[in-house]
Amino acid sequence: MKKTAKVASLILAGAMMMSLTACGSKPAETTAAPETTTAEAASSAADTKAEETTAEAAKTDDGKQFKIGVLQLVQHSALDAANKGFIQALDDAGLNYTVDQQNASGDQPTCQTIASKLVNDGDDLILAIATPAAQAVAGATTDIPVLLTAVTDPAESDLVASNDVPGGNVSGTSDLTPVKEQIDLLKQILPDAQTIGVLYCSAESNSEIQAKMAREAIEAKGMKAIDYTVSNSNELQTVVTSMVGNVDAIYAPTDNTIAAGMATVAMVASDNGIPVICGEEGMVDAGGLATYGIDYFQLGYLTGQQAVRILTEGADISQMPIEYLPADKCNLTVNEDTAAALGIDVSGLK
Repeated sequence: MKKTAKVASLILAGAMMMSLTACGSKPAETTAAPETTTAEAASSAADTKAEETTAEAAKTDDGKQFKIGVLQLVQHSALDAANKGFIQALDDAGLNYTVDQQNASGDQPTCQTIASKLVNDGDDLILAIATPAAQAVAGATTDIPVLLTAVTDPAESDLVASNDVPGGNVSGTSDLTPVKEQIDLLKQILPDAQTIGVLYCSAESNSEIQAKMAREAIEAKGMKAIDYTVSNSNELQTVVTSMVGNVDAIYAPTDNTIAAGMATVAMVASDNGIPVICGEEGMVDAGGLATYGIDYFQLGYLTGQQAVRILTEGADISQMPIEYLPADKCNLTVNEDTAAALGIDVSGLK
């Protein structure tokens, strides 16, 4: 059985936790005087009926059922957790909603097709999970509120005007990982490592951003960084095999293609004695060695709270800044089975 060790780590920017306040109305009670005339009684009954109708209308407004569309790029543990966290936040707020869950299976053209469907369905709000999904939905509508999550830098990915003031119909939460601290962890576990392979998908802009950060952090530690890129999951085994004998360790950021194929990466790497430091916990669970990473369930939950504010409080999404998880939502995760197989002592990390 796989075992992981987790401890809190101070890493990311703060985030806001929101709560929902619901209001109700009570129809007025009318008592007729003993000597009321027929006309007066009719008038009183009409007034009472009007009050009841108004109260019922208010009740209907309060209980509106919202239509929410969800486009998830691909199925893997981090994105799945973000999706579940989003739904949990809606449920905890008591929101009345229906949800259309769609998964593009990692195919970007499929993202475009699904995005068009969700827009044409007239959803009240759309959640896009991962950068390609967010780009597809943002390109399909300028009217429907779009919340994104598991996107490293929305502004850099041209999804918002700025992360502080999005300025359009798109906002959400960032999964910007503590890349520098992850490289620090790599150096702590592998003090003799000299050459690090940075493995990511060249088709994902969020991965390009993290790869650049990783190269800078690796070089700052006096090590050499070499990029190894894939354009799709079919290339993973070949590319990782090409790293054997050329790198001392692998760094894989929160890349959706790599995360979805992490079992393949871990198999080749572990069979050849190469440790993999990962961008998120699910990749460690799939065979990577260790990470400092964010809690994607909590990230999705934070996004769900934004949705509640937009749908029930009329929050202006154009002024809603991109939010980040607080530091106490980041954890150290170590795969002890992988460490044992590689002969690496990780006891000092606990």
